[in-house]
Amino acid sequence: MAIPTPKRSWRSALLVYFCAPVVTMLFLGFSAGLPFLLVFSTLSAWLRSDGVEVAAIGFFAWIGMLYSIKFFWAPVVDRLALPGLTRLFGQRRGWMLLAQALIVAGLVGMAGVDPVGNLGWVAAFALLVAFGSATQDIAVDAYRIESAGDDLQAALSSSYIIGYRLGLIAAGAGALYIAAHVSWSAAYLCMALLMGVGVLTVLIRPEPARASLGLQLVHEPSVRAFLRGSRGKSKLYRRLGAWALGAVVCPFLDFFRRFGVKALGLLLFIAVFRISDLAMGSMANPLYIDLGFSLETIATVTNIFGIAMSIAGGILGGLLVVRYGIGPLLIAGAALVMITNLLFSALALMGDRVPMLVVTIIGDNLANGLASAVFIAFLSSLTSKAYTATQYALFSSLMTLPGKFLSGFGGLVVAAQGYATFFLVATLLGLPAVLLAVWVNRDVALLGAQER
Repeated sequence: MAIPTPKRSWRSALLVYFCAPVVTMLFLGFSAGLPFLLVFSTLSAWLRSDGVEVAAIGFFAWIGMLYSIKFFWAPVVDRLALPGLTRLFGQRRGWMLLAQALIVAGLVGMAGVDPVGNLGWVAAFALLVAFGSATQDIAVDAYRIESAGDDLQAALSSSYIIGYRLGLIAAGAGALYIAAHVSWSAAYLCMALLMGVGVLTVLIRPEPARASLGLQLVHEPSVRAFLRGSRGKSKLYRRLGAWALGAVVCPFLDFFRRFGVKALGLLLFIAVFRISDLAMGSMANPLYIDLGFSLETIATVTNIFGIAMSIAGGILGGLLVVRYGIGPLLIAGAALVMITNLLFSALALMGDRVPMLVVTIIGDNLANGLASAVFIAFLSSLTSKAYTATQYALFSSLMTLPGKFLSGFGGLVVAAQGYATFFLVATLLGLPAVLLAVWVNRDVALLGAQER
């Protein structure tokens, strides 16, 4: 049975984009998207233009794996109060401010290092940026899910994607333009300044309402059982034990309790949905550079124009989810992401032809924008409001881990087989996602009816 389809008018679907929580996610999405390319494709362009070997650049993609293991510290972000910051700003906003400070520090550090002969320092500061960015993502995702009900989650996701893509434009095209006309150091310093958009948003917008940790814990059977069994123990032991159960164990028990054995299939689907485009991502900019495209052309076509296509895809995805439901769009998104990777193989074979580059970017970014908006809404539907940060961090980490890991070997495949073969392999990696999307749409109709 397919996932039930909500019926709304196009007018009501469009009006949700003007709600305050939806507009807020536009700016927080910008803050989340800005650091990503600066430790990924923009960094690879910097390294390649400075003469760093393509195989070494491929291994730099593993820095992005910090995004894929953020579920390890998500329980801390979800439940641990920060001295001073939590009291002044709340749990979500306090952690966002701390994460943004780490990002700024890492970007300033990268701006002061020459990659030639100092790859270790570049990697260290990039790791700091990635850690701060992943931590910010945990807090922003929880903030988004707690800011509104399920009926607004698709619009919140779409607005977040739009803001995220605008951040990518700044970190992609903006950084490349500045690097081309000034220097890479100036580019990264400017990006550090742009993080002020996220800081101001956090300071202006209120903390979402949520139950206190104590009230949440008291409803957990495992926590109550622990407290009953630990009577007579020290207060510190009981508090730490209850916190660990509530923050680490209960979010996972809750997910498997709600979905049973199907939870394993859902986790597998999450792991493979974006494996195709993530696996090929680290080699896109090296491809453009090795084909002879200038930094200005790459910035204009792949970043400004390309990300505009991503925004269009994100808006379309959000509207289609509100209008037709998540299930059918998951199938379409997975198929489009897989098929459009073939365009990169064609580009590699045709050479430095700008029209083919434009066609490739249109197809790739429209598909990824649509698929991302749909998938974020899908992940949000799986998340319990009691454990937003931890569960969503698990899902989003699992979503990126396989692809990020495989992308680290991209440089080796390109060096041995060439770009065309590499992107063909990346295309084939998308087949399991399409098959599992069909299963989700047919057999997991219970998603919309889960008690959350």
